[in-house]
Amino acid sequence: MEIGGVERSLIGLLHSLDYKKVTVDLFLHRHTGEFMSLIPKEVNLLPEDKYYATYSRPVKQLFKEGFIKIGVSRALAALRTKNEIKKKNLKENASSVTYSVLYTEPFLPSLEKYGNYDLAISFLMPHNIVLRKVKAKKKIGWIHTDYSTIYLNKEIEKPNWEPLDHIVSISKSVEKSFLSIFPELESKIIEIENILHPKIVKEQAKEKEVKPELQRNEDDAILFCSVGRISYAKNFDQIPFVCQKLVELGHNVKWYIIGDGGSTEEVEKNIQSCGMENHVFLLGKKANPYPYMLACDFYLQLSRYEGKAVTVREAQILGKKVIISDFPTAKSQLEDGVDGIIVPMENIAAAEAIDDFIRDKEKQNAIVQALKEGNYGNEEEVEKIYELLDI
Repeated sequence: MEIGGVERSLIGLLHSLDYKKVTVDLFLHRHTGEFMSLIPKEVNLLPEDKYYATYSRPVKQLFKEGFIKIGVSRALAALRTKNEIKKKNLKENASSVTYSVLYTEPFLPSLEKYGNYDLAISFLMPHNIVLRKVKAKKKIGWIHTDYSTIYLNKEIEKPNWEPLDHIVSISKSVEKSFLSIFPELESKIIEIENILHPKIVKEQAKEKEVKPELQRNEDDAILFCSVGRISYAKNFDQIPFVCQKLVELGHNVKWYIIGDGGSTEEVEKNIQSCGMENHVFLLGKKANPYPYMLACDFYLQLSRYEGKAVTVREAQILGKKVIISDFPTAKSQLEDGVDGIIVPMENIAAAEAIDDFIRDKEKQNAIVQALKEGNYGNEEEVEKIYELLDI
């Protein structure tokens, strides 16, 4: 339960369920992460299993701990991923996790001892575990990403989707991109949006002061905030270049990035190469990012691709002026010019569009008013789960 949009979406779903209607078991491959404390007390957290807990631990560590077969399997999966990336000249390979699970699956124990469920939910791909290790009358799996922007091995991925009773898409755009890869699975698709509680978001935003970060001071800077895993998808490595252009255009911007991840070193390098040390700041992970989002003037999500970013709707709940890039599913995220703006993906064009928005106070005020009048909560989405259970 590390900090992330998918994990926060799961927390939203768990908090929306009526535990007078349903009994819920939750199986996590590791009992770690800042969001563990947010799991509702009504949820029965199943014991951590030592074999499943090997996921995300370094392969060398697995050999030291005696998990030889799983270690070898993980190493073979990593080699296959690396060769595929090199052969096809990829930035990343979305099938890497699937390979890891596929190769190690024979050495993972069955979870059928916990019972025969009415509904088993695989909330994050790959869905091998729910399909082959869990006993249930119905099985469903979630889509959280834009499949049109990533590489995956269709022949390897398809067997993890085809046997599911239903495939849950978080938006129409995500559904469309998924079906561009797997058109034959259209009949299985249902839509359930990421569930957010405005009350919870607003309450957590007031939990603590943000010191000394994101504070108003004598230089009267414009405060930007971006939240997410520092990864290729989130495009944080390009923020220093966008910020550099905004500074050239005359803006005293302070851009705060909340999160961590594998691309952190690249972001740091670009901050230095652009001379943005006094303008772009990496704050690391925050279990509660809402006070930081609340303190900023603008919330920005300039991603290369998204499914449907939870953070964008959270920022809208907090009444923030939101700026997102024109990733393929952007129009399902907000209405451009109404409750946020969409800017070009290219850095200079993005900066120029942001510059225009900063100077257009009338548009900003109209967007803030629209956010006040809008409803960005959607707890009623949980009813679709009850429909699957026939209750």
